[in-house]
Amino acid sequence: MLYLPKTSPALLLALSLLLGACQRATTSGGTPPAATAQTGAGAELPALSVVNPVLPGDFPDPSITKVGDTYWATATSSNWGPAFPLLHSTNLTDWQLVGHVFPQELPTWADYYFWAPEISQEGNKTYIYYTAHQKDGNLAVGIASADRPEGPYTDHGPLVAQPDGSIDGFPMRDENGQLYLIWKEDGNSVQQPTPIWAQRLNEEHTALVGEKKELFRNTAPWEGNLVEGVCMVKRDAYFYAFYAGNGCCGHGCTYGIGVARSKSLLGPWEKYEQNPILTKNEQWACPGHGTVFTRGQRWYMLHHAYDTRSFEFVGRQGVISEFSWTPDGWPAFKNSNPVPPRQANVAPRNLTDEFDQPTLLPSWQWPVQERPTVALRGGKLLLTAQPQHSGAVLGQHTTTADYTATTTLLSPAKLPAGTIAGIAAHGDPENTLALTVGNGKLQLWQLEKGRQKTLGEVKLPAAAALTLRLQAQNGSLFRFSWSPDNGRTWQHLPGLTAPINGAYLPPWDRGVRAGILAKGPASATVAFENFSLENQPTAAQATDK
Repeated sequence: MLYLPKTSPALLLALSLLLGACQRATTSGGTPPAATAQTGAGAELPALSVVNPVLPGDFPDPSITKVGDTYWATATSSNWGPAFPLLHSTNLTDWQLVGHVFPQELPTWADYYFWAPEISQEGNKTYIYYTAHQKDGNLAVGIASADRPEGPYTDHGPLVAQPDGSIDGFPMRDENGQLYLIWKEDGNSVQQPTPIWAQRLNEEHTALVGEKKELFRNTAPWEGNLVEGVCMVKRDAYFYAFYAGNGCCGHGCTYGIGVARSKSLLGPWEKYEQNPILTKNEQWACPGHGTVFTRGQRWYMLHHAYDTRSFEFVGRQGVISEFSWTPDGWPAFKNSNPVPPRQANVAPRNLTDEFDQPTLLPSWQWPVQERPTVALRGGKLLLTAQPQHSGAVLGQHTTTADYTATTTLLSPAKLPAGTIAGIAAHGDPENTLALTVGNGKLQLWQLEKGRQKTLGEVKLPAAAALTLRLQAQNGSLFRFSWSPDNGRTWQHLPGLTAPINGAYLPPWDRGVRAGILAKGPASATVAFENFSLENQPTAAQATDK
């Protein structure tokens, strides 16, 4: 759609319908996918074949848009920094992580829970509607914008922050072309219902105007204590609200997707009697919270789901599911769940970092409130220690339940007094399982709910460098070993050859990261020579529709 900020809303709507732009994904405009379906402007393209997950690893609440010939996606980063990954693809299968919405500094008003970013292209601007926790407040919906989808982004602060919390913002224009923000009131956090609200948003996308209007709330038994994650599209005479219901996260999750429709954005809204329309299957559990997009005249949804073989240990992964429309105008996913028709062996996403680049690879993450001090110099990563919790932490997404991570630590005998460093499986700053060197020891320890316990230790071997290894099995079982000769031979700590139970590691809404740490006085710096992560291949599902 042409970017005409001073044009009347009615003319904006007419122009966008004429151009056949798709609200979330298929063009650089800001109009519902219905425009393509109504006008027939969308070309009939070959069937899309993707291998799920298209976003392997912990990428909850994914959203997608298309700018030119390139698809852009982002997802929840929660309490990992940098906030909100930015990925692009030209084929919806091969995605590259190219940066983050907030790569360095967080918005000044927010401190944690960076959830549910909705990426939206309108005219020449890219907008990110996101959720974050206000300092000394509650959850709020904020907005950031950029002249290019890759950024840099300017934050415009919170749009709405209700006493119970406001989350899951989504932009939509009504039948008259007026721009609205759709969001959820987070009532379930205080044992209350969860209304979905709509309120006018100014054309600068910086402030709400007028009065809010409730669209619907959790009333159906399958929805449990919440509805959330609304994505809207317009098709023919109806607005459709795709939404998630019930419990989102963890091994006991009950998430699914429902749909409601209305001929007017402000209602009345009718929920589909066949809800939920997207539920679990043998491979994917608890699908929910995503963005609808079109490709030609076909309809898809990028949403998250747990792989049942790795579940909460990897986290909620990005999955594409196709749907069609019933004769009476309701969306229908094949078999009511994301069921690809065949299995495919997918090459795992592996990583080797020799620390020979001028800047840190964008895939490295850290606890969002404890950003580490890092320098890259002479083929080494210099990590400055932190004294609290697990210390200074850098982590990588895992993508399968079985994986191996290694790192080489230089001059282990010369670490400053009171400093330890090594390899770890990270849940959050208070839940870690690590093999470290320091204080004359090679030590295996766990941090559970902030309480540290030593599991085993030996005298530090005499070596110029030590290579440390972490091996994960079924997501929750861990073995640690070390090598004095660059991986030619491996040794376990005495009495610790059996796997260690790390089931306590993942927080309620995040997967486990594999990475490195340095704990001790802030004056101490530790040198790492490399890091590698090998995810073991597993059979993954593919869609071919």
